[in-house]
Amino acid sequence: MNDEVDTPETATTLDETPVQNGAKSEPNLNMVMDIPITLSLELGHTRMSVRELLQLTQGSVVKLDRPGGDPLDILVNGCLVARGEVVVINERFGVRITDIVSPEERIRRLR
Repeated sequence: MNDEVDTPETATTLDETPVQNGAKSEPNLNMVMDIPITLSLELGHTRMSVRELLQLTQGSVVKLDRPGGDPLDILVNGCLVARGEVVVINERFGVRITDIVSPEERIRRLR
């Protein structure tokens, strides 16, 4: 009986390119570049009853929890990643990123 353990010479991890004989190489981000994500901007939010919702009409104003001038939250798949401000370019809305959330803060918000 052979007691030797077979080990592959090349192994791949999710965040790295193939490992050759134990030597790690640079992260391979090509694996994730085409994965679709949802980017959304949150201006603010509010809570209301169904009765209040049904009473909304054209021209109604809904008061949000944020003061005017506060930055928007930029969310990727529902997770806060940055903050920014609204800009208008050629009659279209956009967002200028003013602050990137640190990796530590993103992890803290996931808990």
